[in-house]
Amino acid sequence: MQNLLKNFIYWMQHCLFVSAQQIWMYVSGILLFSIGVKLFIDSGLGTDPLHAMIIGIVDAVDLDFIGIGFIESIITLIFLFVWAVWNKRLPPLMTFITMAAVGYLIDFWGTLDFSGFDSVPRPVLMLTALLLDAYASALIIMSGLGIRVMDLVAISMVRKWGWSFFSAKLLFEVSFVALAFALGGPIGLGTLAFVAIVGTLVPPMMWFSTRYFSLPNHGLRIDPARECPG
Repeated sequence: MQNLLKNFIYWMQHCLFVSAQQIWMYVSGILLFSIGVKLFIDSGLGTDPLHAMIIGIVDAVDLDFIGIGFIESIITLIFLFVWAVWNKRLPPLMTFITMAAVGYLIDFWGTLDFSGFDSVPRPVLMLTALLLDAYASALIIMSGLGIRVMDLVAISMVRKWGWSFFSAKLLFEVSFVALAFALGGPIGLGTLAFVAIVGTLVPPMMWFSTRYFSLPNHGLRIDPARECPG
């Protein structure tokens, strides 16, 4: 595992031409986001729309070897295929890494004993999850790496159809919630709060990180589709 992480960091620095600080922001964002989803699940008040749908699919399939990470990877590949055909170019690899890593980390946290949090009130877990996922999203965006696949497709909808980004994102969120409901996924107050609050908190959290932690906002200046030459 240690060698795998070292090789991944080396590849990011030398193939994507990014700094150690960007990698730190990106990896921290992935870790925090996955922990936030885990807390959402533990709160029993619903989780974000995408993972509510994914958990519904996992429960419906009901096979030991198929978990959140596997389903999230498949959904990401489908979205990336649509994006690639639509834009007539190869999709960004870092988007797949982001989505798959979050999914498999959620599976990993699920194997650990979090019974110590049983005494924490469910609304507190939900609010903590909201803050973690909002800040994690800010870190991932600021790193300039691994934009989430729904955002990638939503940007194409804005450019090609003239939709607003909010409308494109809302279409995905509503669709995920509808499928999660049909599959018996964990939807509830936390699901609605994620849609209404997380996106709203991301911009001020990016400002806060730049103002008080002196973290640069790389945004989307780095092209995540770049690969090592030959």
